[in-house]
Amino acid sequence: MKDIFPGTCVAPSGKFVYGIHKPRFTAINLRENDYIVDLGRTSNEETIDNADNFPEGDIEVSSGASIFEIPNAFPFMGATFILKSKADQSVDKCNPFREFSERSDEKRADSTLETQSRAELLSLAASSTDPKLLVSLAEQSCEFVYEDTTNTVSGRIYRKDNSGCVSPSILDHQLFQLVSNNPSLPDVYKRQMVLIPGAQGKSPIVGEYKGGAHVWEYLRENSYIPWGHYAANMAHDAIRYSISALTLDDLSALRHLYYQRIYVQLAAELGLPLPTKRARLTSDDLETLRRLILGNIEERNKSGTRLPFNTVIWGQNYGFDLSASGYRLGGSHQQIHQQFALVRSDMDLYVDGENETSFCSMPTYAQGDRIAQFGDTYQEKTGKPFFETYLRAIQGNKRLDGRRDRAHDLSIYQDEHVIVFVPKAQRHQGEIQIMSKVQCGNIMEAHTGVRRSLDGAIFLTMKILDHLGVEIFNVLEISKRMDSSNRDQRLLYCFFPRHPQSPGGFSEFQQRWINNHYPEDFAKTCREELNKIMEAG
Repeated sequence: MKDIFPGTCVAPSGKFVYGIHKPRFTAINLRENDYIVDLGRTSNEETIDNADNFPEGDIEVSSGASIFEIPNAFPFMGATFILKSKADQSVDKCNPFREFSERSDEKRADSTLETQSRAELLSLAASSTDPKLLVSLAEQSCEFVYEDTTNTVSGRIYRKDNSGCVSPSILDHQLFQLVSNNPSLPDVYKRQMVLIPGAQGKSPIVGEYKGGAHVWEYLRENSYIPWGHYAANMAHDAIRYSISALTLDDLSALRHLYYQRIYVQLAAELGLPLPTKRARLTSDDLETLRRLILGNIEERNKSGTRLPFNTVIWGQNYGFDLSASGYRLGGSHQQIHQQFALVRSDMDLYVDGENETSFCSMPTYAQGDRIAQFGDTYQEKTGKPFFETYLRAIQGNKRLDGRRDRAHDLSIYQDEHVIVFVPKAQRHQGEIQIMSKVQCGNIMEAHTGVRRSLDGAIFLTMKILDHLGVEIFNVLEISKRMDSSNRDQRLLYCFFPRHPQSPGGFSEFQQRWINNHYPEDFAKTCREELNKIMEAG
């Protein structure tokens, strides 16, 4: 099958085309330790534990949850991703805004704060520093189990639905999200609400870093990112609700799990030797595996064989908040965490709802491709490699206003491998970027020294933003395809501080738009509302 469409959903025939991902893969289990504990009980005293989060072997993921990938009509506007299982639930009830307003009207449990308005409760949950008040709010948001003798919280109450599925009893989701993300909530409540493995669901833990820091790696199988993604979260015994509490060891541990997962999963796809036991790879192990994969990629390029997965997604949302009206303002849970995934090189293409037979293939969406295309155009038009020229412009910058008695340097920090700088054309107030100074366009080309420099630069940038008073920000990585022969394109990290007037998360900044409904169903809902308007005169 050939790639015949230039990244748009509009075919020359005048029909819409789109990709369908049907994931089927093995997630290599690299977790060395287990942490199986009781999470709570049901109303009939049945004990609930988190054994599902600690599988013994590798995880086999089947193609049960298909994902639609729809290139935007205009390629520079990204792509939209629809998880079929989610969209199927909203076929006959497609109003995501009504769903939000219905959730915001959830009934609260009785308490001494029952005279407070909902807006006041949400504001208190977000901004209070009083542990006793926050405990009271936590107890309004969900149901806890307490030790008989000490009355200390020891778990959560779980409920069974009509289908027999068990989930923790949450009385008010918005209040729960706000109070569980408040740094002043006592740690014992943080652990029971969100931090202990299993508190947020049954996602299997397939990696762990335990040394100077403690981080769990979760597999998100049923993911809005085709072929699943992974989340590296600070563990229940390494609570980091603020950047001021974050150490370089913490950041390096999070990033180690990122490098490890991408290298190991790609090695598995290529049939290369894998670790023989459940354990974290050392830094030397990572470097050996990286070089082995690079050699395989070179051989594939020579033979014209395409990599099955040839690019990655990495991002982080820091900070969580809701407005007093209930509108969500920040995207993070657990504050310090990262998300990452491998992305397939191409996808099967379908047309006009004929979803059983693919008639060709098409490249998947990756933001780095747009930069690669621009770089090629720049080289063609100017005769100069773009990134080499860009780096020279950053380092030789002059002030916009022409003044010579004021600061002119865009760089904040640099070493032999990377530079941290303020882009000349900031997209958000306070945007900061990190760029590789050496020829390194993705983490597969990043040797040990470059990886160490990247980790340190990310850590320093987070610390800088925290010291500036930034409470919410998003970070994303933009890289080139791993089998690209372009030596000029550089690895790039973009930090977007959330100014009070600036919304968005890292997925949105990558122009990966997530939808939980089919566009046709939402169009029908809008027509129905239009009819009501017309009938009312």
